[in-house]
Amino acid sequence: MELGDLLAPGGIFPAFEATSKKQALLDLAARASDVTGLDARLIYDTLLQRERLGSTGLGRGIAVPHVKLTGLTSIVCFFARMKTPIDFESQDSEPVDLIFLLLAPDHAGGDHLKALARISRLVREPAALERLRTATDLPSLKLALTLPAASHAA
Repeated sequence: MELGDLLAPGGIFPAFEATSKKQALLDLAARASDVTGLDARLIYDTLLQRERLGSTGLGRGIAVPHVKLTGLTSIVCFFARMKTPIDFESQDSEPVDLIFLLLAPDHAGGDHLKALARISRLVREPAALERLRTATDLPSLKLALTLPAASHAA
């Protein structure tokens, strides 16, 4: 499963502005609503419920809010690079500057986990994080998101 296959059309935001976690989730839910046709409030409320279970801030400036939603037909991903990092209640207390929003159909099961694993592989690579943080335009940011994951096989 490649991230490029999951990225929503127009779903990359290279200079996303929000002053808080809730505002970021609300604004991302509105953008996701435009693409998916689902109600923005439903997306936002479901994201908040997920965050109450524990922050999706992974640390090192990365957050991966993710939920399953009735009415979706396929997994869709959005990426926001924050113009100014925000508090996301991450384990390491570091502010977040990279947000991957992952929405999956309620029946996605294993595919949802595979998508999360793909994002995890990308953000574990220091060079990939550097590319995501330093890309100067939308095409280079898209390239940084869609490069195949480095293989760690011997």
